[in-house]
Amino acid sequence: MPNTILLVEDEPTLRDTLAYRLRHEGYGVITAADGPKALEAAHKVHPNLVVLDLMLPGLDGLEVCKQLRASTDTASTPIIMLTARVEESDKILGLELGADDYVTKPFSWPELRARIRSQLRRSEQSTTDGTATSARQGVIENDPLRIDLDRRQVWLDGDELDLATRLFDLLVYLVQHKGIVLTRSRLLEHVWGYDYTGDTRTVDVHVRWLRERIEADPSNPTLLQTVRGVGYRFKG
Repeated sequence: MPNTILLVEDEPTLRDTLAYRLRHEGYGVITAADGPKALEAAHKVHPNLVVLDLMLPGLDGLEVCKQLRASTDTASTPIIMLTARVEESDKILGLELGADDYVTKPFSWPELRARIRSQLRRSEQSTTDGTATSARQGVIENDPLRIDLDRRQVWLDGDELDLATRLFDLLVYLVQHKGIVLTRSRLLEHVWGYDYTGDTRTVDVHVRWLRERIEADPSNPTLLQTVRGVGYRFKG
């Protein structure tokens, strides 16, 4: 059975173009033009992945994302958000509400295709062979952080942080490789699972968001350091 993708986009031309390309890749595609239809389709079809536009009429993409995550049927379904907004706050809120990734319009088809493949691969691995689950068992203590890998919870100085899925995965990988300089390409490969070798700004954006959550002064980080021209190192 091919993976089924729920495509939620109110702009007809873009919706039809993406649906055509996804079907050409072998995916089953269900489309919706607004939030209520998207929620109805998600609970009826149980898609393997949702591509969700942020700017929907009425019930916007952020609210749709929130409701999908609140339902047991779609709580773990990968969600990629499409956004034409430039405000960082919208992207951060989308991630905090449970989106797994975002793509900023205008985007290239190879970029979106790579991110879809990555999310589906991660989802399939975690549900079929348990690799992701077994690798995360236990608790990591790295003052001031405490990370429960099974429950996917993080505490900073005793206060629990509510991290989006991707930020949690990024933090875990960095902490598990404490002291090692990690290139952006390596982080893309191991955290995002990309076969894609294009724009690595995704890593920079997520590192910035992570610093805003774990650093006392994000502009002068002491935990998550930049190694100029190379990548990032978690010093702890």
